[in-house]
Amino acid sequence: MWKTEVQRAVGIKRAQLLVDKAKISIGLTEGIEMVEYELKYLLDRYDALMLKLEDLMVKVEAILNEIPGANEMLLIPGLGLVTVAGFLSEVCELVQYAHPRQIQKLAGLTLKEYSSGKHKGQTTITKRGRRKLRALLFKAIMPMVAKNSEFKALHQYYTTRTNNPLKKKQSLIALCCKLIRVLYAIGTKGTAYNPQKLMNDIKHPEVTGKAA
Repeated sequence: MWKTEVQRAVGIKRAQLLVDKAKISIGLTEGIEMVEYELKYLLDRYDALMLKLEDLMVKVEAILNEIPGANEMLLIPGLGLVTVAGFLSEVCELVQYAHPRQIQKLAGLTLKEYSSGKHKGQTTITKRGRRKLRALLFKAIMPMVAKNSEFKALHQYYTTRTNNPLKKKQSLIALCCKLIRVLYAIGTKGTAYNPQKLMNDIKHPEVTGKAA
């Protein structure tokens, strides 16, 4: 088995030497009984916490069922229950916002430029807003770029387009803002997730090349 699994510059003699050294350098020789007891305690505690977590998720799902648009949000590929619940808990009722840019500002994702005189500085996000909301959006967008074909295609487009290509982090920020707009539209207008409409940036690059 060693020969089939380890195929480069490691022979049987070195494997035997590793085993011999491990016998005298690794592992406990005293207090094994208490270590086993502590391990069992930790595993029992883990099982108890998992049961509480499952019960909590059932209650969260029941609450989301009463919020307009929440179930439609959960149908977005790559978006999970925790993300939707976290987003709605941070922004509260979506109808209180006149435009999704207000939520973008709330998350601290509004762009600003550091400059002085004739020097044009670096453009970055303000980070003024709810840190938990901003962190939640970033954590959500990473798996979406991997699992959601539309967001994956947009990320590829933003970072490779000829006109004003974005760095990877800049693209992720742009996609966070786009996710806000999608969730806002679903929550306020009752519309379903529309993959084709999401791809307008790629279909009409001459428009979005300046704005994104």
